[in-house]
Amino acid sequence: MKTNEEIRSAFERVANSSESVTVIGSMNADYTVETERLPLPGETVKGGPLQILAGGKSANQASAAARIGTRVIMLGAVGDDANADFLLNELRKAGVDVSGVAHKPGPSGTTVITVDSHAENVIVYSAGSNAKVDADYVTAAASDITASRTLGLCLESPMPAVVQAATIAHQAGVTVLLNNSPFQKELPQELVDNADILLVNEHEMAQYLGIQPPANGDWSSIDWPDVALRMHASGFDEAIVTLGAEGSCILSYKDGLGEFVMIPSVTVRAVDTTGCGDAFMGAILGGLAADLSLLESARLAAYVAAYAATGLGAQTSYGSPQQILGQFRM
Repeated sequence: MKTNEEIRSAFERVANSSESVTVIGSMNADYTVETERLPLPGETVKGGPLQILAGGKSANQASAAARIGTRVIMLGAVGDDANADFLLNELRKAGVDVSGVAHKPGPSGTTVITVDSHAENVIVYSAGSNAKVDADYVTAAASDITASRTLGLCLESPMPAVVQAATIAHQAGVTVLLNNSPFQKELPQELVDNADILLVNEHEMAQYLGIQPPANGDWSSIDWPDVALRMHASGFDEAIVTLGAEGSCILSYKDGLGEFVMIPSVTVRAVDTTGCGDAFMGAILGGLAADLSLLESARLAAYVAAYAATGLGAQTSYGSPQQILGQFRM
């Protein structure tokens, strides 16, 4: 009962907050096909009907945050193709402000996604208009960034634009949440210096810090205080590591010690895990903007991400607080 009350309260605080989130980055049309199993290299397998769904890591994060009641500004670029209107309209329906999105000649960003019967997926990304977001565009949008409480960044945009956004936000006291995805082993020092919290999955964390994955696959068995110390040495005093079905782990560095808190996952019958990580990050952004602690935000995000796994696609699977609470009978 206590957990139910805490999650309900967290949703209410997010919905009642007047603070906003800015997300800068990618918007993609996801060409999605379901199949019994994923093909091996060089193999052809039979798939179901093709679906074109709204995606892009940044757009997904913005949509997830807006769906739970956060005021969200989306910045980035779409092309001059039919997908541009489709992507912007889907974000508008979620409640995202897209008035600052640029329009560039050429195709919008796209991904090709194959989802198997176990809800696992493989994704190929084509940047399109996302590659045309530059530091000058970000500078021109500085007022949106500095007016927000939190800024969400991933690495589907050109690095100069990402670094510029983080720098503007950090100088204005805006909390910067960086999702190192698509993963890069080496991050520019300027980006690390201007980001407040790093969000990675367990495999990205291991590669980033040079940690050997557990032989038994049990991530709960690793030395998390040591991971927190390594994360601090890399430049991040706070980080969130998502662990799939095992939940997530919050890492922090305080008074010379590495600390961690495990957040359990929420059990659901998964249909498609595409976009669940983005739903998690969107909820973190919304929670932090509403003055929830990182721990409170991560607990809320566990439910937001679990609900997303029950539907096909990314943005199409995201829920409102009422839908999410109803799903888990809270």
